[in-house]
Amino acid sequence: MKLSIIVPVYNMAAEGKLEYCLDSLLCQTLKDEYEIIAVDDASTDNSLQILREYEKKNPSVIRVISYPDNRHQGGAKNEGIKASRGEWIGFVDSDDWISPVYYEKMIRRGEETGADIVGCCYSLVYEHTMKVGKTVRPDLSDITGDLTPEKRKKYLNNLSSMVTKVYRASLIKDNNLSFPENIFYEDNAAGPVWAMYYEHFEYIDEPLYYYYQHDSSTVHTITERRCFDRLEAGEMMLSEMKKRGFLEEYREEIENIFTTVYFTNTVFSYMRMKKGKKYSVIKHIKKRMLEEFPGFRSNKFYGRFMDDEQKSYTDLMMKNSFLFFIKYSLLWKYREMAGKGR
Repeated sequence: MKLSIIVPVYNMAAEGKLEYCLDSLLCQTLKDEYEIIAVDDASTDNSLQILREYEKKNPSVIRVISYPDNRHQGGAKNEGIKASRGEWIGFVDSDDWISPVYYEKMIRRGEETGADIVGCCYSLVYEHTMKVGKTVRPDLSDITGDLTPEKRKKYLNNLSSMVTKVYRASLIKDNNLSFPENIFYEDNAAGPVWAMYYEHFEYIDEPLYYYYQHDSSTVHTITERRCFDRLEAGEMMLSEMKKRGFLEEYREEIENIFTTVYFTNTVFSYMRMKKGKKYSVIKHIKKRMLEEFPGFRSNKFYGRFMDDEQKSYTDLMMKNSFLFFIKYSLLWKYREMAGKGR
């Protein structure tokens, strides 16, 4: 079998999201045989029922896996990997969809070049449509081919979503690669580690993946649990890098990833929570960051994805974390009140 498409599913029955995703997978122009492995992650709506109906209508293509306990997307993806039979593996979020030529183009490029991973850019869309929206293009076009240490370093500094890729199954299985379970942001933990094993990367500069923007998606929901999960994802990524022996050669890049995931993204997300913020959490994040990478602000990659305000407030946090907590809380309270007054 040529391809296994793994789709983690949790409560995607509303608004036709799950059907639109599955229909896009069934319409692939890939001529070789492929399978869709839909993994229901203990949904509480009728997502599993929808999956069973699709499986019944398309028994030669769709396989449904379900289990009783919610393990988040990482657990669902791991189950899909175990069950996969394809030479290539792809992941698609169940609220997103893909172009009909997505896998045909991606796998053809991989097989023509000998790549073990092929990526593409993606389109941000706000409704179910095949019209291309705002296109996001990661800066990856000049690192295609065999991944030398220098190319790998650049790749690590330009990581993009794992769903906009297709992977040789042997890459994943031979290197014992998987996702952390029971947390959000599993890609933040897994993506950098997986990248250490890529040998040949290819890139198609076309928006073949449609990334659906809606209020209930992970990236648009800020909760304490999700912030803590991002801290955990950063810790797990760093632990794996150490255990697998990559930290010494790629220290600057790994430090920058940890800074972005563990510190920058988490701190400024946490501080935008409308209620329940605790100074002890900010104090802990600062302490942990300085324990692991005390000179993180001197890293040559530091601040690439921060604006001037965030840099300024980070400097304040390093000087006086309590003052940072008070001032940034007041700033966002003022902005919320100003927004309501408009």
